[in-house]
Amino acid sequence: MKDDRTVRLAVDIGGTFTDIVLEIGSERHSNKTLTDAQRPEQGLLQGVDLLLAETGILPAQIDLFVHGTTLATNALIERKGAKTAFVTTNGFEDVLEFGYEKRFDHYDLMIDMPPAIVPRKLRFGVEERLASDGSVLAAVNDGDITEIARRLMDENVEAVAIGLLHAYAHPAHEQHIAQALRELLDDHVTICMSHEVCPQIREYERFSTTAANACVRPLISGYLARLREALAEKGMTAPLFLMMSGGGLTTLDSASRYPIRLVESGPAGGAILAAHIATQSGLSDVMSFDMGGTTAKICLISNGVPERARHFEIARAYRDTKGSGWPVRIPVIEMVEIGAGGGSIARIDGLNRITVGPDSAGSEPGPVCYGAGGRHATVTDANLALGKIDPATFAGGKISLDGQSARDALASQIGAPLGLDGHWPAVGINEIVEENMANAARVHAIERGKDVSRCTMIAFGGGAPLHLCRLAEKLGVERMIVPSGAGVGSAIGFLKAPIAYEVTRSRSMSLAQFDAAAANRMLGEMEAEAMAIVAPAAMGAVLKTTRIVDIRYVGQGHEIQVELPAGTLKEEDGEAIHAAFAAIYNAVYGLTMSDVASEIVTWSVTVECSIDGNDPVPDTAYTLADDGITTQVGAAPRGSRLLFDGPAGKVLDTEIFWRFDLGGAQRIIGPAIIAEHETSTIVTSAFEAFIDQHGSIVLERKEALQ
Repeated sequence: MKDDRTVRLAVDIGGTFTDIVLEIGSERHSNKTLTDAQRPEQGLLQGVDLLLAETGILPAQIDLFVHGTTLATNALIERKGAKTAFVTTNGFEDVLEFGYEKRFDHYDLMIDMPPAIVPRKLRFGVEERLASDGSVLAAVNDGDITEIARRLMDENVEAVAIGLLHAYAHPAHEQHIAQALRELLDDHVTICMSHEVCPQIREYERFSTTAANACVRPLISGYLARLREALAEKGMTAPLFLMMSGGGLTTLDSASRYPIRLVESGPAGGAILAAHIATQSGLSDVMSFDMGGTTAKICLISNGVPERARHFEIARAYRDTKGSGWPVRIPVIEMVEIGAGGGSIARIDGLNRITVGPDSAGSEPGPVCYGAGGRHATVTDANLALGKIDPATFAGGKISLDGQSARDALASQIGAPLGLDGHWPAVGINEIVEENMANAARVHAIERGKDVSRCTMIAFGGGAPLHLCRLAEKLGVERMIVPSGAGVGSAIGFLKAPIAYEVTRSRSMSLAQFDAAAANRMLGEMEAEAMAIVAPAAMGAVLKTTRIVDIRYVGQGHEIQVELPAGTLKEEDGEAIHAAFAAIYNAVYGLTMSDVASEIVTWSVTVECSIDGNDPVPDTAYTLADDGITTQVGAAPRGSRLLFDGPAGKVLDTEIFWRFDLGGAQRIIGPAIIAEHETSTIVTSAFEAFIDQHGSIVLERKEALQ
């Protein structure tokens, strides 16, 4: 539990930057380093060493280490995971190819369907069959397993995913096949079973999730083992937790076994930070805006709780098009993600239009202005040309930027083809990327029945404060918040996430014939499974259990989540659960079907505890490590530079304020630049800003103040 001198470390490895946060009691230090794509643990360790040296903290003094990484996501997107085979019930080998048996774009005659996560030659059928009630229709043919093992060895397969029909409820045959393959194959071959990875209905999603887990497990388990060894060599004995996509922390051993739950771990940390700020500030409707070097993420948060789901799509072949990627059924914080980061590449398409992303220059070679070999103009190059970035202090002064190279690339690649000169190529790139983000936010909000203009926007990530005001103008948002440490916001969010684990099972149960005894028995087993992971890491903290069920009207293909009543369930609770379902259904769809029975399809139990103690929302702000400047009221600007102001449509000489100089009573009238170590907040002429009691920058539209 945290006391005044507890030392906690958080590291978020992104596609472009690795963000590191060190909290020493109530003091926070942070830095950013470029991600080492080939040796991510080395880049992490080097960045941690720099921060420890700056603060004088020894590795042995660290009490807690929380880590999030994009390794699993990137391996799947780039198809660089282990060579994976898939073993299933005979006749179901092509489920991974058939998918949903429909085209994700009905009007594209030249559509390219996403390739199956496992190629056809590595998908094998075994003669076996269980009925839906678990009775044996055909025993496992051990001869098939022997032949499959021989072919797996011939193909030098590194990982095997096993997914059988009805195994989510009746795993005996999966266990039999897994044990046989372990005896026949090399010990280094990874074997994953669907009833362990994803014990839920719907074969395609269950098989896809298991195959994805098998594909990245050798990579992630190897990385985590090397990291643990390297930390031990440095003398760091603190417990290591991994951030999961659902917003909770898990142990290193659990993460090594189920690495598919780590996808989107960085964005999940950012959403946790935004939810914390929403609760701290008493905000009911919030939209978080996270923009880093590779992507931008938008999440809706209601009453301090981010929207959650149990399905996600990885490696979409078509930009932002649902159905063009691989589905995985894991707990996730629901958000929309688009290829609009600082490294997103700008081009002119066949219709002479500026397009931005989704591909990114990443950390290697990076934008042109990095001087590391990048040749394509990016959003960062545009921001530098427009005066949004100070080349001398970028990434805390650790990366020197070449402004002339950026301007030359913008002029030749964007300006010349379109007949634009001066700052207009950069303006065009910014307008396109900001409109892309605005469109994504509008659609995401409308699909969930939200009015985005009524939300307070919370921005973090190195790029978000640069684009925040212009995005708010497009969306009609009146109020925005940039929290302290926004440039490393996801890593800060890691330290506010609970240790948590969710267990899910699919079991059909009619609410009209609710079997309370069976429900209590299953929920008890699920809670015990989650407790076994969370309790040892909780260090005596109070544990909280949440039970949620997915319910639908009989015959439907989609469900609605309903929280179960606390305590032991009784037979009469079936009516109360149905009433709660009907109320939510009516709120979403505007009707109920009183003549149709409802049924529970999937059950989930989450056990969690806060690593921040009993009070997850402290009343006082952290002290941000700076250069010794004392916060003062009426602080003078530290300088000025030319900045393109969107509302004015021209370049203006703009004052620069250092964030740590500003006091709570001082209002900064836009246009202005509020600079800090990892980012800068661009206050356009349509807004003004001040520092609130929690140390956050609050921006408000001028018209709304009149």
